[in-house]
Amino acid sequence: MSADVVIDLNADLGEGVGPGGRALDDALLGVVTSANVACGFHAGDAATMRRVCETAVARGVAIGAQVSYRDREGFGRRPMDVPFGELAEIVAHQIAQLDAVARAAGGRVSYVKPHGALYNRVVSDRAQADAVVAGATDAGEGALPLLCLPGSALHASAAVKGLPIVTEAFADRAYTPRGTLVARGEAGAVITDAAVVVARSVAIARGLPFDDISGAAITVVARSLCLHSDTPGAAELAVIVRAALERAEVRVSAFSSLPDAPRTSR
Repeated sequence: MSADVVIDLNADLGEGVGPGGRALDDALLGVVTSANVACGFHAGDAATMRRVCETAVARGVAIGAQVSYRDREGFGRRPMDVPFGELAEIVAHQIAQLDAVARAAGGRVSYVKPHGALYNRVVSDRAQADAVVAGATDAGEGALPLLCLPGSALHASAAVKGLPIVTEAFADRAYTPRGTLVARGEAGAVITDAAVVVARSVAIARGLPFDDISGAAITVVARSLCLHSDTPGAAELAVIVRAALERAEVRVSAFSSLPDAPRTSR
């Protein structure tokens, strides 16, 4: 296997309830290398966080705080206007809450990723991005890496503050010609064809072009690939994607374990 082609696989976990949610989390934790754990503001609860963290620690999966707006009713996908100070505070609170659970399970929070509407907002809204960075800085012991879209406002804000940045791509989402995600409400925004998702996963990992929503070629440089847990057949698709990556001589490894993983101190 080629040693210089490496990708991290991340998935949003701890969002479901009941046996179905537990089964999906357990299945994905057997495939992914980084787990974005819901911190209770859009989904999840203390018991679910503990269960996911314990399984992640047992399987050597990195634990990340999946921070969001306070929006359980809308699953964190409703746009909101939250003042800077309040947003920084709720981001810091979610990280600290998950970190306490992770440490009790023998692990720790090793990165931060915004969820849903917050993720989309900090692609272009520098003020909200600055608030997320402020919250991550306040909560972290040292500088916690941020998963973000390449070239986003969050990417720029984290760079200014010296936080490590891990660029992320999505194999099951359509891209605009500008390299941003097509809004979920638009036709074709979510890709459900497994063959397309698999082919795109390999292209992203190897730095090759794929088609944007208009059919033109686009290249996205990313160190982590997101596999959405709410995509139909997510667990089975994750297994297929990982197998395809390995056949393509791509090493699947958590970004925090890579020799050149971005690090800084403060």
